[in-house]
Order: sequence, then C-alpha cells, then structure tokens
Amino acid sequence: MSVSAVAADRSVCAPLPVLGRDVLVPLVTGGEVDYAALDYAASAPALQRVWDDVAAYAPYYGSVHRGAGYLSQLSTDLFENSRRTIEEFLGCRTEDQVVFTRSTTDSLNLLAAVLPENTRVFVFETEHHASLLPWEQRPDVSVTYLNAPRTPQQAVDTLEKALAAREPYGPALVCVTGASNVTGELWPVRELAAAAHAHGARIVLDAAQLVPHHPVDLGELDVDWVAFSGHKLYAPFGAGVLAGRADWLRDAAPYLAGGGASRKVSRRSDGGVDVEWHTTAARHEAGSPNVIGAYAIASACRALTEAGFEGLVAREQELIARLRAGLAEVPEVTVLSLFGDDAARVGVLSFVVEGWNSSHFAAALSAEYGIGVRDGLFCAHPLVRTLLGSAPQDPGECGAPDAAPGEKSLNAIRVSFGAGTPDEHVERFLEAVKELVTNGARWNYRTEDGRCVPARSAD
Repeated sequence: MSVSAVAADRSVCAPLPVLGRDVLVPLVTGGEVDYAALDYAASAPALQRVWDDVAAYAPYYGSVHRGAGYLSQLSTDLFENSRRTIEEFLGCRTEDQVVFTRSTTDSLNLLAAVLPENTRVFVFETEHHASLLPWEQRPDVSVTYLNAPRTPQQAVDTLEKALAAREPYGPALVCVTGASNVTGELWPVRELAAAAHAHGARIVLDAAQLVPHHPVDLGELDVDWVAFSGHKLYAPFGAGVLAGRADWLRDAAPYLAGGGASRKVSRRSDGGVDVEWHTTAARHEAGSPNVIGAYAIASACRALTEAGFEGLVAREQELIARLRAGLAEVPEVTVLSLFGDDAARVGVLSFVVEGWNSSHFAAALSAEYGIGVRDGLFCAHPLVRTLLGSAPQDPGECGAPDAAPGEKSLNAIRVSFGAGTPDEHVERFLEAVKELVTNGARWNYRTEDGRCVPARSAD
C-alpha cells in the first residue's frame, strides 16, 4: 500500500505509549517540564508494550540453541519465533533469510562482506553513512557514487543510465534508502528496484527510517534485501536485521567465524581443522546471540501491526502537515528538501534558521524548552552539504562543528517524531521556534568539547 493510500485512511489513532513520556527535565530558566523527545530518527523511545514483553521474558533468560535445560529450550523457541515474526512483518518470500545483526550499519557491512568478487555497487551520495561507506572496505568491489537527484524520476533515470553504462557486465548491487534520514522524503523504491532488475542488478533497501513509519514488504517492493535497526523501531538494545535473498549469504564465508556458525569441526591428519558451516541464517550469527534484542524487535513488529499502520500513518501525516504549516509561518526558517514541497515524507524534517547557528538553536530548544532535537550533518555529510551549499550561515554564540580545511562550516537542525509523539510536543516545538526567532535566547551559551551548551549563568 502506498503512503498516500495509507494516509487517506482517516482512522487516526492515539499516540502509542512509550517509555520516557512522563520524564521531567530541568530548564536553565528554572522549573521542570516533561521532556519532548523529537529525535526519533536517531533512536526512537521504546514502546511500553515492548518493554513489558522483555521484562516478562527476563526471568526465563537462558542460553540459545545448545542447552538441554528448560530455560534454554524456551529461549531458543523465543529466538526462532522472533525470526518468524519478523519474516511475516517484512513479507519475506519462501527462500528469504532473516539474519540478526547489531544494527543497520552491521547489516550493510555484512552484505558488503558477502558480495561476489568484482561486484559493482551503485549508491547515491544522499545515503546515510551506514549505506554509503561499507562497500569500499572490499578491495575487489568497485563503487559508483551517483549525484543527488532533485526528483524521484531523476533518481530512476540516473540509476538506469549508470547501470546501462557499466562495464564489464557482472554482478551489481544498488543500495538505496527508503526514507531520507535528513529530509524524511520517500524514495521511489519500487521503481528503482525495477530499474535495477531490468539491468541485471540486485538492490538492498536501507529501511532504517522507513520501517518505523510505514509498512515494508519485500515482495511488494521487489527488493532483494532490507536492512534496519531495532532502536529505530521502538525496541531497546542493540539488534538489527538483514532480510532477503539467501544465495549470496549462503555462498560466502561466514561474517564471523565461531560457534553457532559452524555445523561440524574436525581435525585433519595434517594437524589443521576442517569446518562445515551452516547454510541457514546461523552461518552469519556466530557467538551467543542477542536474544533479548531479537525478541524486542519482534515485539515491536507485533505492536505496530496490531495498532494498525493505517491509523499510525494517518496520524503522522497530520503531525507532518501541522509542523510544516507552522514552520512556514516563520520566514527565517528554511526547510531542507531534495524533491520539493509536494514530496511524500515520513516524520523527519531538517531546517536552518537565518541568523542562528544550528547548534546554538538546538541547544536553546533543549535548555530553555525541554525539547530534544538533533543538530549537525546527521551521518549524511554529502547530502547535507549539498542541501546547504548556498544557505546563509551565522556563527551565533556557539560555532558549528569544525569544518575541513577550505570548507564552509555547515550544520542543520533535525526534528523527528513517530508513533509515540503527543500533539502537544509538536505544538510546543513550533511555539519555541517562533519565540527563539522573535525574542532570541534567554540564556548565554558556549562551545564546549565541540558542542554548544548553556553557560553557567544567563549573564
């Protein structure tokens, strides 16, 4: 189902209960306020449902796969059932595998490690570093970086042209984001997948910013793999997923060598060892697995499915519309975008404020209003630098992070939200932006260890 179709369903639901929703934080101006977490794109707060599920399982924690005891058997069942829950959540095909990893970054590095020799990788410069950087770690893999497109159709045309021109014709992989971690804009994944397959290439979807906001179905999107992180999907702890085609995973050497990845190890007469590796997902899951992390992801998948993505997306689209309308009322604010105002997007938006350094503005939002946002380049440096290339910058009281020699010091502010965000937090954010632009900060700030922080007093 497309985002527009989902958003058209007006059965808007209430925000889902998340941890930290009642946490009070101090303000430099005095008093306390409940914390407005508007940095979901970095790490979303854990759903209360997920936390409760994990807490209920914790007393039954045991070793996985190799224990004869009851708790070990129960933990093994829970771990493998979590894999099946995620398979269903992602619409995995019969031959697909779900491999548990540490994060999206780990998932994409795993995929980079199993690429056939002499694979050509095609990746837009707009990607998060997790999907931009892993490929060059392989000296036998070549990477083509594609310029930032300015429309979804231009993205498809750029990819088709690059794939058609590749020489020699061999294994190829396209890596693309589902939703930008900078602008929140949705990419034409299905069309890019069709272009990749038409030219004999495979495609991996970085769904870190897509899967918390919208249904992701491998079959419907026709992608070969999808990667995402639990901590973006309202699940605590360090776990991630790489799901998709099994053949390259099965044919490559294990990502890590050790117990769990091996089926049989025997001594040879010459003193060495022979190893028979698993051909299932276990091949790349050596060591004791993060059972709680896997279970937390599965719990989040169930919670979102049961809540109904239609209502969640509809509510998020209303918050996006309110946020964009409110920022449009402030002439000093420039919202960053690749595809323009009409582009479909999730609850992620970045902007700059005329007369303010973004670090200073974000620090004031936190210290004076109890609002948590992100500032910087968001681990997508080429994209943000492209978007800010001609934007005016003012150093303000606190400077931006140091730029490379000869480069302009640039950074932006990112606000992001999701299923647990109350309407009030978005309204408070908009009021705070207007007050800061109109009246300025009420406190003094200084640069400390590369960050803008409140000074010890307002004077």
